[in-house]
Amino acid sequence: MNKRVYLLTIVSFVVGMVELIIGGILDLVAEDLHVSIGHAGFLITAFSLVFAVASPVLLMMTSKVERKRLTLLTLLVFFAGNGIAIFSPTYSVLLIARILSAASGSLLVVLCITIASNIVSEQYRARAIGVVFMGISASLVLGVPIGLMLGNAFGWRAPFILIAGLTLLSMAGVYFFMEQMASKPAVSLMTQIKTLKNRKLLFGQLTSFLFLAGHLTLYGYLTPFLKTALGLNGTWVSIVYLVFGCAAVAGGGVGGFLADRFGTKRSIIGFIILFGFTMFVIPYTTFSLPLFLSVMIIWSMLSWAITPAMQSYLIESSTAETSDIQQSLNNTALHFGIAFGSAIGGFVIEQSTVESNATVGGCFIIIALATALISMSERKRSLSALRNQS
Repeated sequence: MNKRVYLLTIVSFVVGMVELIIGGILDLVAEDLHVSIGHAGFLITAFSLVFAVASPVLLMMTSKVERKRLTLLTLLVFFAGNGIAIFSPTYSVLLIARILSAASGSLLVVLCITIASNIVSEQYRARAIGVVFMGISASLVLGVPIGLMLGNAFGWRAPFILIAGLTLLSMAGVYFFMEQMASKPAVSLMTQIKTLKNRKLLFGQLTSFLFLAGHLTLYGYLTPFLKTALGLNGTWVSIVYLVFGCAAVAGGGVGGFLADRFGTKRSIIGFIILFGFTMFVIPYTTFSLPLFLSVMIIWSMLSWAITPAMQSYLIESSTAETSDIQQSLNNTALHFGIAFGSAIGGFVIEQSTVESNATVGGCFIIIALATALISMSERKRSLSALRNQS
C-alpha cells in the first residue's frame, strides 16, 4: 500500500484530536475565560454542528480546485483557527476559532479519504480508507489524554499549540510528498437528501444521530463528572480517558466481528440495548472506582462497536449507486448527534447536576432503539425505486 496514506492518517489524527479535546479541559477553559461549564461545553456543540454542515457544502464549493492545492489551503485555515485559539482573550474569540477549525477540519477529512482512495490500487482502496479513519480513532486513544496532560501541566492553550505544530508538519508533508490530483464532480446536496425518501435509510441515519446524542450528553462532560462524582484529580482523569479510548477502539473491532457473525440487525439492536443499560447504571457505580471503571469499559466499547454494524447496515439497505452517499450522510448524522448531545448535556448541567447527564443520555438511547426497530421493520424497497430517488 502507498506509504503516503499514512501521511493522510496523520492529518486525520490532528483533526480528530481537535474536535473533542475541549471535553477533557472544560473546567480549565471555563475558569480561565470566566464562563460556566455549560457554556464551555457549547464549544463542542458549535464545532460538531459546523463540522456536520460544512463538509458537503465546502466539498461542492471547492469541487473544481485541484486536490493538493486545496488540501494545503485548508490546512492553512485549520492552522489559523488553532492559532487564534491559542491567543483567544475571550470566549467569543475562542468560539470563532473553533468554527474555523471545524469548517476546515471537515473538509480535510473528506479530502484525506478522497486522496487515499485515489493514490492506491483498487484492491487496497478499502484498506486505505480504513487506515485514514484509524487516525481519528488514534486521536481518541492518544490525543485526548495527551491534551489533558498538557492542559493540566501548562494550561488549556497548550494542546492547541501541539495541534498547530502538527498542522505545520502536515503541511510540509503534503507539499513535499503529495502529487497534484485533479478534482472530481461533487454529488449535489439535493441528490444526497433525496436518498432519505427511503424510510429504511432515514430511520437508520436517525438512529446514528440519536445514539451519538445520547452518548455525548455524558461523554462531552466526562471530566466534570469524574471530578464531581468520583473526586478524581487531573492525573486520574487522564488515565480514565486513556482507558476509555483503548476500550473504544477495541470495541470497533469487536463490533465488526459480531456484525459479521450474527448479522448487522441483531448486532445493532443488541448494542443499543446494552449501551442504554450501561448509561442508566453508571451514576450508581460511582461509590466504587473499580466498579465504575468496569462499567465504563463496557460503555466505551459499545460506543464504537455499533459503528461498523451501522455502516454495513446502511450499505446493505442502499444500492451500489447510493451506498457512498449514505456513508457521507452518516458522518453528517454523527456530528449532528455530537452537537445536539453536547448542547443537551450543557443544558442539563446548568439546570441540574452533572450526575443527571447519564440518565438524560440514556433516554435518547431508548428513542434510538425505537428508530432502529422502525428502520428494520420497513420493507426494503425495490432497487429501481432507490435508483429513481438518487
